[in-house]
Amino acid sequence: MGGSVATQIGFLVIFIAIMYLLLIRPQRKKEKAINEMRASVQVGDEIVTIGGICAKVVKTKSDSLIIQVGGDKVKFEIMRWAVSKIESTASRHASKKSRPEPEDEEEEEEAVDLKKPLPKRMKRAAGDNEAGKNSDGEDE
Repeated sequence: MGGSVATQIGFLVIFIAIMYLLLIRPQRKKEKAINEMRASVQVGDEIVTIGGICAKVVKTKSDSLIIQVGGDKVKFEIMRWAVSKIESTASRHASKKSRPEPEDEEEEEEAVDLKKPLPKRMKRAAGDNEAGKNSDGEDE
């Protein structure tokens, strides 16, 4: 009878060890990675909350974040634990926004023309001016 109690305790210890290795340890690793991700949120990061809100981080505090949402740029405060994932970081934004500067004034004017569309009256006037020129760019 003493052997059967020892084997039962042995099986119990083996079962607990297997449960620890298969369930508890991976869960702790996952929890640690999520906490590191939440701690690394910076101003300018685009995040998704656990409620599904996509927002941009405007200000960080020790245990909360001020986020900006939507076209109206509504700002509100959420807790750090409410961050589900980081979509893009601030360092990626800086590299995307930086663009080469135009080298001379003509390129700069062309860049400005591309940004702002002309009103209909000005488009018609520009079209008339171009129609009055021949292929060499001179008036007929």
